Amino acid sequence: MFVGVGAARVRDVFNQARKSAPCIVFIDELDALGKARSNSQVGGGNDEKEQTLNQLLTELDGFDSQEGVILLAATNRPDSLNPALLRSGRFDRQVLIDKPDRIGRKDILEVHLKKITGDPELEVDQIAALTTGFTGADLANLVNEAALVATREDAELVKTKHFSLAIERIVAGLEKKNRILNDFERHVVAHHEMGHALVARALNCLDVVHKVSIIPRGMGSLGYTIQRPSEDRYIYKKEELLDKISVLMGGRAAEKIIFNHLSTGASDEMTKATNLAKDVVTRYGMIEELGNVVFMDTGRNFLGGDNFSLDNHSEAIKKLIDESIKKIIDQSYENALSVLTKNKNILISSAEKLLQEETLGVEQLEAYFAALEIS
Repeated sequence: MFVGVGAARVRDVFNQARKSAPCIVFIDELDALGKARSNSQVGGGNDEKEQTLNQLLTELDGFDSQEGVILLAATNRPDSLNPALLRSGRFDRQVLIDKPDRIGRKDILEVHLKKITGDPELEVDQIAALTTGFTGADLANLVNEAALVATREDAELVKTKHFSLAIERIVAGLEKKNRILNDFERHVVAHHEMGHALVARALNCLDVVHKVSIIPRGMGSLGYTIQRPSEDRYIYKKEELLDKISVLMGGRAAEKIIFNHLSTGASDEMTKATNLAKDVVTRYGMIEELGNVVFMDTGRNFLGGDNFSLDNHSEAIKKLIDESIKKIIDQSYENALSVLTKNKNILISSAEKLLQEETLGVEQLEAYFAALEIS
C-alpha cells in the first residue's frame, strides 16, 4: 500500500519549492536514494527506490533557470552514486569538504571554546597545531573532553594542559587502570616504547615525539608513543615514508637488542609498517624495478579500505612486489637496529626512567635525545 509514496513525496517537495521560490532544497545522505544500479537491478523498474530515484531525475530535468530553486545534496559516498545524478544540469558542481588545515582548526576551536570557561591565556594556536587530521566533529569532541578533564580536577578554568590530556584520551584511548602488567611486561613495554621515540628523534622525523608512556590505554595498547606533525603535510618524499617505517620497527628492534626475543607487542605496528611499505610499492610507484606504475586501485573506495588486487598482473610482477615490500621492511628494521645499537646505553637509561615515571614529556625526553649518537 506504500507503492509510489517515495515518488509522490519527491513531487510534493519540488512543488512546494516552486511555490516558495527563491529557496534551497537540501537532500542529506543522497546515496541512500541515488545509489548506482547494480547489474542485477537493470530493468527492475518496479522497485520502490527505483521509482523514487526516477522521479528525482525527472524533477531535476524539469528545472527552469528562472525558478529561483537551488538544489543541494550531501553524501559521504560519492563513489556509489548513480552516474545519472552527476550529469550536467543536475548535481554537476561538486564541493569536497576536506579536513581543516591549521588555520581552519583554530577558527573551529574558537567557535566551540565559547561554550566553556577557558583560560584567557589558552594557546589556541598550539592546540590547533597538535590536532593535525582532526575534523570539525573531532575538535568539538576535544573541547568537550578537555572540559571534562578540567571538571574532574575541580579546575575553575580549562587550560592548555587539559587539552593535552584530552588529545591523549582521543588518540590513544582511555587509561586502563585495572590492567596490571607484571614486572617483565613493564620492562618490555618501556624499552619497546623508548625504541620508537629514540629512532624517531635519531632519524629527525617530521612527526615530533610529544610523549612516551607505559600506562595501558584503549582496547589493547600496553603503552604508547605520541608523535605530532610539526606542520600540515600533503606531500611526502620516499625517504620520509621509509623513516616512518623505521620508527614503527623501532619497538621490535629495541626488544631484540635488550631481551633477544620477539614478542606479540609489535603486532599492530607491524601491520601499519607492512601497509605503508605496500603503499610505497604499489600505490606511489617508488620502486625502480617496477617503474612508475601503480598497482593499487584508488578510485573506487572513497572512505578508504584496501583495493589491493594483482589479479590482472603476471606471476613475475606479483613476486617482485612481494620481494620489494619485504626488502623495505627488512631494511627499515636493520636501520632501527643500527640506531638503537649505537645508543644502547641511552635506550636502557631512558627506559629505566620511564619505568619510574610511567610517562615522559617533551622536556624529560629532550635530555636523552640530546645525547643521541647520530651517524
